[in-house]
Amino acid sequence: MAMEERFHEYFAALDRSGDADNCFLCRRSPAEVKRFFGFYEDGTPIDPEPFGLEDVVLAPTVDVMSYKGARPVCAVCQLSFESICLAGDKPAMLELQHQMEHERDRLWPDHLRAPES
Repeated sequence: MAMEERFHEYFAALDRSGDADNCFLCRRSPAEVKRFFGFYEDGTPIDPEPFGLEDVVLAPTVDVMSYKGARPVCAVCQLSFESICLAGDKPAMLELQHQMEHERDRLWPDHLRAPES
């Protein structure tokens, strides 16, 4: 994809997410996602010796955030979603989503309930 197309894609996604360059689900920034995978923001490994990663560098062209969906999503959340689906727990995930949206009071203790208006 041409650089100017990626530029427009990125800023369109920021508009959709309220100018937040974070994962919509876990709220990690791109730098935090790289740290999660064991890399500094410039793509060099954080602790290469124990893992034998002396020659491994995360190329600048590797994306850890996707800006193509309805909201930005990070590679960590994408992998988590895929593993849930592959494990056959997609119905449980959808049920949990429904419970979180419609049965919040049942899921959380009284002191964590949303204040009534």
